Amino acid sequence: MSDQNPKQGMDRRTFLRATAAAGAGLILAPNILSGKNNPRKSDDLNIALLGAGAQGQVLVNACLKNTEIRFKAVCDIWTAYNQKRVVNLLQKYGHTPNAYEDYQEMLAAEKNLDAVLVATPDFWHARHTIACLEAGLHVYCEKEMSNNLQDARNMVLTARRTGKLLQIGHQRRSNPRYLHSYQKLLQEAKILGRITNIKGQWNRAVQPDLGWPKKDAIPPATLAKYGYESMHQFRNWRWYRRLGGGPIVDLGSHQIDIFNWFLGTSPKAVIASGGTDYYDKRTHEWYDTVMVIYEYELPEGKVRAYYQTLTTNSSEGYFENFLGDQATLQISESAGRGGIYREPSAPDWEKWVKMGYLKAPVAEEKPQTDAVLDVRETVAPPQHELPVIFNDPYHKPHLENFFNAIRSKAKLNCDQDVGYETAVTVLKVNDAIEAGRRLEFKPSEFRVEGGV
Repeated sequence: MSDQNPKQGMDRRTFLRATAAAGAGLILAPNILSGKNNPRKSDDLNIALLGAGAQGQVLVNACLKNTEIRFKAVCDIWTAYNQKRVVNLLQKYGHTPNAYEDYQEMLAAEKNLDAVLVATPDFWHARHTIACLEAGLHVYCEKEMSNNLQDARNMVLTARRTGKLLQIGHQRRSNPRYLHSYQKLLQEAKILGRITNIKGQWNRAVQPDLGWPKKDAIPPATLAKYGYESMHQFRNWRWYRRLGGGPIVDLGSHQIDIFNWFLGTSPKAVIASGGTDYYDKRTHEWYDTVMVIYEYELPEGKVRAYYQTLTTNSSEGYFENFLGDQATLQISESAGRGGIYREPSAPDWEKWVKMGYLKAPVAEEKPQTDAVLDVRETVAPPQHELPVIFNDPYHKPHLENFFNAIRSKAKLNCDQDVGYETAVTVLKVNDAIEAGRRLEFKPSEFRVEGGV
């Protein structure tokens, strides 16, 4: 693209304003470590961050409250901005990380690491994860495992062969609200009755492509070394087919993973429609609009699950609705959204309210009227709120689960096999759009054979 592009030529002040939201929490995190000379305790873990962009910074922020974690290294190819920013932040919190551009150099130099957090673009996940596992390190890898299934298979096999832990970053698997809903409401109380349908979505408003301060641009030779054709491609890699999987992967995989988890099975078939309907196809190769229907088979019958992701309108944001013949569960990672809605024919819920599984609904005052109810009107069922309050950074419980698994105090909530099942489920959507027809899954597709 031309140097006259305003996105490339923006000044640093404009860039900082545009990216402030991604890292706003970084400078606000409390509980500063007492200093770099603290002796290492038996439960302390030395970790490295590989990929210090927006998602890497989110992971750092979620770790800053954990005084048993010590960042020893930060690796990112954007040395003038991402790498420098995160290193400076960590130093303020008592960490003493070394800075690297090349991950191979980092792995060769750092001999006292326990684990690596991988938050690089999807097309790098397999190479980075496999190298870290083979170096004898445990790995927390952001979703999606990869933008292709062969690389994801190689990640699974390497984790098995090395015996090291591999946690995939589907963080809802460790979220207390989701755990409560799955364990207490669905598994124990079976409060929804027979689940018949699911609806999920993640809608976002129109957003400009990400820019950068021209003076801080990565040199072309460095970009080419790491697989990018331009600075625009580096900053907006999610829209390029060779580098990412599009919004259905970036956004949808978080929620589609919950479909599989809550139903306890993988889908039998998928049909999907999507296209690049709004953005310039030269820079947005992936679909900006995707609508999907999965078919699941449970012992009690079929479940149809609808999912959409829009990047042209933010209506209703993001959530998942599980609809049964006795109730609806609405849940979202957003702490301010969610509840259980009882169908009129469902059994009384007083037992579950007394047990603390859900809150009693607040009685609504109904206006006095002599009017006859129109039979076409539907009265919305009362909302029972979830009793679990969770206001910590969204990724914090999932990271803590990973760290505790390293300490042999927990089992991973989303290991490589679970992550692979989700990758198969999600990546097939793009195949279904291109095929223009219903595609069926074979049970064997969700498993990786071989290994140890």
